[in-house]
Amino acid sequence: MEVCYQLPVLPLDRPVPKHVLSRRGAISFSSSSSLFGAPDPRQLSQRRGAISYDSSDQTALYIRMLGDVRVRSQVGFEPERRSSHPYLCIDFRTLHTRPSSGSTSAESSPERRVHRLLSFQRYLHSSRLLRGIPQQIPLHILDEDYTGQARCMLEKVGTWNFDIFLFDRLTNGNSLITLTLHLLNQYGLVELFQLDMLKLWRFLVMVQEDYHSDNPYHNAVHAADVTQAMYCFMQEPILAKSLTSCDILLGLLAAATHDLDHPGVNQPFLIKTDHYLATLYRNNSVLENHHWKSAVGLLRETGLFSHLPAEDSLNMERELGSLILATDISRQNDYLCRFRRHLDQDNLCVSNASHRHFLLQMALKCADICNPCRPWELSKQWSEKVTDEFFQQGDIEKKHKLEVSPVCDREMNTVGNIQIGFMTYVVEPLFAEWTRFSDTRLSHTMMGHMRLNKASWGALLREQSSVAAGPSSPGTEPEDGAATGGSSSKEIPQGSRES
Repeated sequence: MEVCYQLPVLPLDRPVPKHVLSRRGAISFSSSSSLFGAPDPRQLSQRRGAISYDSSDQTALYIRMLGDVRVRSQVGFEPERRSSHPYLCIDFRTLHTRPSSGSTSAESSPERRVHRLLSFQRYLHSSRLLRGIPQQIPLHILDEDYTGQARCMLEKVGTWNFDIFLFDRLTNGNSLITLTLHLLNQYGLVELFQLDMLKLWRFLVMVQEDYHSDNPYHNAVHAADVTQAMYCFMQEPILAKSLTSCDILLGLLAAATHDLDHPGVNQPFLIKTDHYLATLYRNNSVLENHHWKSAVGLLRETGLFSHLPAEDSLNMERELGSLILATDISRQNDYLCRFRRHLDQDNLCVSNASHRHFLLQMALKCADICNPCRPWELSKQWSEKVTDEFFQQGDIEKKHKLEVSPVCDREMNTVGNIQIGFMTYVVEPLFAEWTRFSDTRLSHTMMGHMRLNKASWGALLREQSSVAAGPSSPGTEPEDGAATGGSSSKEIPQGSRES
């Protein structure tokens, strides 16, 4: 079924306030007033800089969007900040940059940015031509993005073997925008909350652009993968029959923005380098607070919820923050113990708003670290990407004579041993409790994939060890049940044929 949207005509003739132009992309506003000085939609692709605002509780909040080197001097992130630490002279955007070979890579980045906005530019062109014509004429914003294989994949967006890497290629790098917009429309949330399609589109474009594409793992594709997993969890019967429309909207937005503007290094790194974000958030859930405030900044900049009552809008921002803050891995045991206690006492009530919100927190936590529970072909790719990001942080720490963070030393760790430890101590305990809560086919599928993936990494480690030690003695065979590499030789776990 082809979905058409009824869209307003853009006020393209509205002048841009002088203070916006003079500040080169910085937007200032207060939480008690509506957004002013919003940039002209025609300048969307030029949007860069910082977003700052004062909260009503006198807490000074400063959100620096790291999208444009023009807002930073060459001596660090904040010219006004003085520190002797050498890391403050490093631009997050260049942490993972590899030397380009020829002119191809140099030209690919601008070209990709243009391609990402083709649908948006088509709408701008159409709105100019149709100015003055009644708004009943539908415009197909994503007519070209939803064709062919991408459309076919969206029809199976609720299956656990959904290949987000393939989907990202089919959408020309727009997986997060396309997937999130499709899910919001599938739930009928655009119409229910009377969301302005242009504001929503601008918001999603900004969200995707504010993920660092140079990060091997914490990028927009990871956000799209988490959003798809969050949708799968919200489709589980025990949640599907109890979640409100507001719960679903917040769950999808939290998944899409949960790692917004992630710098590609972890919280301990920011703390030991005395980074301004660590100071701002007092070393407490530094990255998660930054992701939340960055998302709030984009919500206010685009005015996505500006038509709602101020109190409702602020409540949604707070609940969005509560969901994103739950993804802090350092607080894993706190949430897990609380979840286990509820299950032991059998006192989770889905009709209770606070209990539903807690379940959304647990669902987002599961979605955030569900890669080991995906089929081997997908799980292996994610494992290699996250380990690559760890090792790159370790290289930076060595370069600047810092203590190398655990699992970040490429000389002391491998992808396999990192993943086995992660599954054993983090993923398995969490998903075991989730399976107690939602004892469904999907839960058993995830646990089955995790066991097989763990065995596969173990087999690869043994194979690497035997190669390093030389030829094995005659008659030596792998342990029973050990994998020999991929998952193609294993039986598919119960429930994994739901697609």
